[in-house]
Amino acid sequence: MPNFPWLTTIILFPIAASLLIPVIPDKEGKTVRWFALIVGLIDFALIVAAFYTGYDFSNPDLQLVESYSWIPQIDLKWSVGVDGLSMPLIILTGFITTLAALAAWPVTFKPRLFYFLLLAMYGGQIAVFAVQDMLLFFLVWELELIPVYLLLAIWGGKKRHYAATKFILYTAGGSLFILLGSLTMAFYGDNITFDMSSLALKDYALNLQLLLYAGFLIAYAVKLPIIPLHTWLPDAHGEATAPVHMLLAGILLKMGGYALIRMNAQMLPDAHAYFAPVLVILGVVNIIYAALTSFAQRNLKRKIAYSSISHMGFVTIGMASFTDLGLSGAVLQMVSHGLIGASLFFLVGATYDRTHTLMLDEMGGVGKRMKKIFAMFTTCSMASLALPGMSGFVAELMVFVGFATSDAYNPTFKVIVVLLMAVGVILTPIYLLSMLREIFYGQENDELVSHQALIDAEPREVFIIACLLVPIIGIGFYPKLLTQVYDATTVQLTQRLRDSVPTLTAEKAIQHVSVNTPVIAQ
Repeated sequence: MPNFPWLTTIILFPIAASLLIPVIPDKEGKTVRWFALIVGLIDFALIVAAFYTGYDFSNPDLQLVESYSWIPQIDLKWSVGVDGLSMPLIILTGFITTLAALAAWPVTFKPRLFYFLLLAMYGGQIAVFAVQDMLLFFLVWELELIPVYLLLAIWGGKKRHYAATKFILYTAGGSLFILLGSLTMAFYGDNITFDMSSLALKDYALNLQLLLYAGFLIAYAVKLPIIPLHTWLPDAHGEATAPVHMLLAGILLKMGGYALIRMNAQMLPDAHAYFAPVLVILGVVNIIYAALTSFAQRNLKRKIAYSSISHMGFVTIGMASFTDLGLSGAVLQMVSHGLIGASLFFLVGATYDRTHTLMLDEMGGVGKRMKKIFAMFTTCSMASLALPGMSGFVAELMVFVGFATSDAYNPTFKVIVVLLMAVGVILTPIYLLSMLREIFYGQENDELVSHQALIDAEPREVFIIACLLVPIIGIGFYPKLLTQVYDATTVQLTQRLRDSVPTLTAEKAIQHVSVNTPVIAQ
């Protein structure tokens, strides 16, 4: 069915289905949760069907393109399409959201509203990765703010209102830069258009590119997140429930990385050459600072949240490497961390449901009573610390080698960055293994054991973790399983970044910013 509107159907189906939830006869929420799970499975099946019937690995350009006129006076269209950057993340979104619906099984407080928000968010997140119109991108980017805010504010912990308000202020504030940048690009030049492909072809002045790049960087740095615009994330994770954790870690953070590659690198390649060293430095700061901060956390959720921030630093370094391998590693890291982060936060939620505490000082010895959770938590932690045979190892290794072999930076700068990345990799197993020891080993907390039933994992929980571990291990042993999906696109993009501006090489860009960043001066 070459003319079937795959992407429009995939985006609108869960949103339309969510509108049926208020009329479903259901007193206890059991019917609603099955309805949401079935809708998630159907939409994920549609994503897989679109991938196998309409996506060509060897084609680096947009595929499954659909375009319908909306406001012709300003060339605003419902325009969607996928390429190697977006297809893996759309598959990840369908996979994680469907599992999140299953993870939300214990939700009994206002289940109709919960699953309504979950399904509405499903379609909005897929739209972020599929739309090819800048104004439409801004609209769907904003669409997910309200569901996340309500999911935090209604079902969160004791400080849920503070965390939800901080989330909305940070992300909405960053979104203003997207709107202003989109309008500037659309009205620049002789023709008014919001089409991304057309915008990428406009001949922007270099100073304007730099200004647009800086604005977009602020907006997407909030979502990635990049230090110092990261502080909303530990608070949000600290108050969220397990399924919301999975959506935050598995999908929302990837929206920032995707947008940086799509908007900043692909549409503003001249400015990217100037900002690339800055991205590398910010990535190193993310890796080291967040790892050290995670090591000091005594709250389990905040410890994993800072771990997520640390791992996302590899994404910014990979996209600034100017190598095929580095950019490929950045995309792989986004998918890998989506799977690993979702699994860890789900297990944090499962542990909290049993112990009713997040403080490591109050745990200890629970591995004797929860052997399945102990085994799953250990396996997922090994994936997070980049154990060989897991997807995290492959992704981080690709970024390491890709940056180390880049000819865009002088050898001294590369050595410093690689050594600092290595320090971050060393810190990761220290705080993760220490976390496992404090939760599962040692002497049991008598008060905890006497007041709580520390039952082991139920089949539903084992199934969710098994579903996440299959691709984590599969990609770890056979990375081509994923890299073949996007290689054509990343190779084309890297070539454009290296060749788009003959008079401005990355080496000159480094010299240009050396006044503000003397550590990388020639």
